[in-house]
Amino acid sequence: MSQATTLARPYARAAFQLAQAAGKLPAWSNMLGFSAQVAAHPDVQALVGHPKVDGPALAVLVQPPGEVDPTFQRFLAELADNGRLALLPEIAGLYGRLRAEAEQVVKATVTSAVALDADAVARITASLKRRFGREVELATAVDPALIGGAVVDAGDIVIDGSIRTKLARLGAALAN
Repeated sequence: MSQATTLARPYARAAFQLAQAAGKLPAWSNMLGFSAQVAAHPDVQALVGHPKVDGPALAVLVQPPGEVDPTFQRFLAELADNGRLALLPEIAGLYGRLRAEAEQVVKATVTSAVALDADAVARITASLKRRFGREVELATAVDPALIGGAVVDAGDIVIDGSIRTKLARLGAALAN
């Protein structure tokens, strides 16, 4: 586990608790996502920790445009005061996991050799929903190197039904 993740964890929990108490979990996801993208930009990272740039200015810089929740503004100000704005990408990722867990949602990615049609995605989503007993947010990706079949990655669980893996197992069995 990286030091950044360890440092980001209490801030992610605090953000989650603030958002949950206000009933604004999706809004905070969006705000954190925007701020994390800005904070990850190389030009902004060069400003973080620069002696001539103060924390409040950086907090305003990473703020989403338009009207922003005052609690979120205070959260960013707290991060800036503690020199932790660079942790925003990790905070946003951890917050997303906490939100998914609270909302009983499993985020999964299915990688296939060819693009899947809507019917196949719906069948895979339904199958994963039965297996996990939770709602499933499914993302898709294409990797022609799989040859055929698919690989489902749902966090700690990976289901590999690709032809590439089956051929590798067959090759290993024949080699022994």
